[in-house]
Amino acid sequence: MTKKIIALISDDFEDLELWYPVHRLREEDDVEVHVVGEAAGKTYIGKYGVPCTSDYAFGDIDPEDYDGILVPGGWAPDKLRRFPVVLDMVRAMDREQKPIGEICHAGWVLISAGILKGKNVTSTPGIKDDMENAGAIWHDVPSVVDGHIISARRPPDLPMYMKDYIRVLKAK
Repeated sequence: MTKKIIALISDDFEDLELWYPVHRLREEDDVEVHVVGEAAGKTYIGKYGVPCTSDYAFGDIDPEDYDGILVPGGWAPDKLRRFPVVLDMVRAMDREQKPIGEICHAGWVLISAGILKGKNVTSTPGIKDDMENAGAIWHDVPSVVDGHIISARRPPDLPMYMKDYIRVLKAK
């Protein structure tokens, strides 16, 4: 059975933190990834200039039809968390205990969704205080799995992060 994953996008995403997970998941025989942004068919530009065109708009999809979600870092999370529909998607994934992947500054989206209280996580050290103030237990390690929430600090942690994400996804 094919697993379907939402990869959220907005301008100024961290290029590697979006593309590495998308490509890595697309390498799996039984995983389909849809890039979802504010508008369908819009080309978003990463922090380092790498473009990515969304497959769907936030309002075009039903998170119930998906098996997991990925939130990239960069400055995109500060934009993504301003959309109630994005926060609703993350909350829906949390309620259903579906894998939620977040890296670097992506923790901001989970903070705004209100789902981190008591959760073990990591992130870029720059938002450690934000994570802890949201009730999370922060760890300075490459990747943390707490149930269905998988988190990582930065691009060098991507290989471990994606191994953890895929392991949790396949176990569901």
